[in-house]
Amino acid sequence: MIHLKKENIVKNNYDFDRIIQNNKSFVYKHFLIYKENATDNYKFGISVSKHICNAVGRNRLKRQIRSIISNYEYNNNFNCIIIARKSILSSNYNEMKEQLEFCFKKLNLLKENKNEK
Repeated sequence: MIHLKKENIVKNNYDFDRIIQNNKSFVYKHFLIYKENATDNYKFGISVSKHICNAVGRNRLKRQIRSIISNYEYNNNFNCIIIARKSILSSNYNEMKEQLEFCFKKLNLLKENKNEK
């Protein structure tokens, strides 16, 4: 399994705030996603609120989301914040994977495979 590299992670609070404040959101079932055009590599930030579950549950959800993110190849030049919604507790890993894949395709984040055309 490929892990997200440090250069592909949004960590600073001001980066989260900037991306959320200056961009439109995309809502789909269990996720709220903000996408920002950037000049460097792609970056992902993941947020799970304290209102959803305890620390163990939040960390488990973030690990699962990171695992899903690392399964795909992405176009460069964007920053993306993924915020989990409370309804995520009723889903399993495969449902989350399908929903995130749909979101990534809808937001045009994935690299196109030349074999699929």
